[in-house]
Amino acid sequence: MRTLLLFDIDGTLLTGGPAKAAFRRALLEVYGDAGPIEEWEFSGKTDPQIARELLREAGMADPEIEAGFEELWRRYLAGMARRMTEDPTQLLPGVAALVEALEGEAGVALGLLTGNVMEGARLKLRPVGLEGRFAIGAYGSDHEERNELPAIAVERARRWWRAPFEPPTVVVIGDTPRDIECGRWFGTRTVGVATGRFTAASLEEAGADRVLADLDDLERAMSALLEE
Repeated sequence: MRTLLLFDIDGTLLTGGPAKAAFRRALLEVYGDAGPIEEWEFSGKTDPQIARELLREAGMADPEIEAGFEELWRRYLAGMARRMTEDPTQLLPGVAALVEALEGEAGVALGLLTGNVMEGARLKLRPVGLEGRFAIGAYGSDHEERNELPAIAVERARRWWRAPFEPPTVVVIGDTPRDIECGRWFGTRTVGVATGRFTAASLEEAGADRVLADLDDLERAMSALLEE
């Protein structure tokens, strides 16, 4: 293997789904408060980080917040699974063709780098046919700080493929400045995709090595992801 591609999920590979509604319901059930969830910025954050921020805003202390995390994730995942049939996630343009093309590239390894807890990532990928297409990943359930996730993903990739995957051979792909920041933190190349809440200009300002309007132009996307 020569190149490891680590994809964000929400806003990069797919959109929609019941996650926010399920998250709000779970927060209310476990803590009795969801904080200012309707106006809160979720983009690029891990699930535990979002929960902690919202509950701190509601006046709770960290020990109380952490004591409820196990039950929070249990209820959140159960709620999302129940709602997924009526409110499924949807692939963003070009993603299916891109993943298929990358799977056919010798020396290219595909992984995930996402703020979702692991089972949440699987639930979101399942309706769009991407579950199981990424052999490894790093998730919000691995670490609350997104900047810590590239190291976790790369270590898992090294074990899975028995390849060195030094940072310059790794590419982090995402739709938010936080995706770009975490890749730069670890020393990877970064590709911003302006299919979420952030503009191409903001991803460039964050320091992305390449920025794409979307993933719908297969040739351009392949070139951006696989350039040396």
